[in-house]
Amino acid sequence: MIRRSSRFALMPWLVMVWLFGVGFAAAAPQSKTEIIVSAAISLKDALDEVTHLWAAVNPNVSVKTNYGASGSLEIQIEQGAPVDVFLSAAPKQMDALEAKGLLLEGTRKDLLRNEVVLIVPVGSSLSISSFQALARADVKRVALGEPTVVPAGQYAKEVLTNLGIWDAVNSKAVFAKDVRQVLTYVEMEDVDAGIVYATDALSSPKVKVVARAPENSHSPVIYPVAAIKSSKNPSAAREFTNFLSGPQARAVFQKYGFTFAKP
Repeated sequence: MIRRSSRFALMPWLVMVWLFGVGFAAAAPQSKTEIIVSAAISLKDALDEVTHLWAAVNPNVSVKTNYGASGSLEIQIEQGAPVDVFLSAAPKQMDALEAKGLLLEGTRKDLLRNEVVLIVPVGSSLSISSFQALARADVKRVALGEPTVVPAGQYAKEVLTNLGIWDAVNSKAVFAKDVRQVLTYVEMEDVDAGIVYATDALSSPKVKVVARAPENSHSPVIYPVAAIKSSKNPSAAREFTNFLSGPQARAVFQKYGFTFAKP
């Protein structure tokens, strides 16, 4: 009888412990889903702000960004880097991934456009007002993105080749790992001039734009976006790519000087 009474006496406590455990489990925060977005570094300022907007409306899906030259990011994805979404500064890199079947079907779209511009340090004493001036003897050093991996460098080479001065400029070129490094070289006055995107020039008070490349002198500067087929969170990756073309994100991109690709 004593044993039976003890057992029944314990039952209310066991029920309370069980209820407490259920309540605690229900109250415990759910772990966040994380997606990794690899993006051209020229998008950094704008995309950082866009991801903050995303976090406000999607608190359960965090975004981790990885910036660099589009060609380098492409190679990382091809080698199996855990990337969920890719934003390239040129179609070339996205084309390469699509040809290898690495994109999540139905997610690729052309998102943004940009311009190619020639910049010099604000305090430059050289009279540079055109791309053609880069071939002059008094222009000693010109910063460019490495054309094989940096889309801005690819576009720069196209412009200079179209103008017939590629060989002259190539001999004095300082090649950078990405377009932001080109911007830094010009800001620090390590070079006489550099070729970047209009949005990069807009981000710095230490440089000034002296010329804009004619549109027919290079391929259109188009930024495509797509989710990656190997994504561990394909639904979230799709949602984020759609968010990038929504009204909130478009307002941010426009603020930073980007224009929009035609649907």
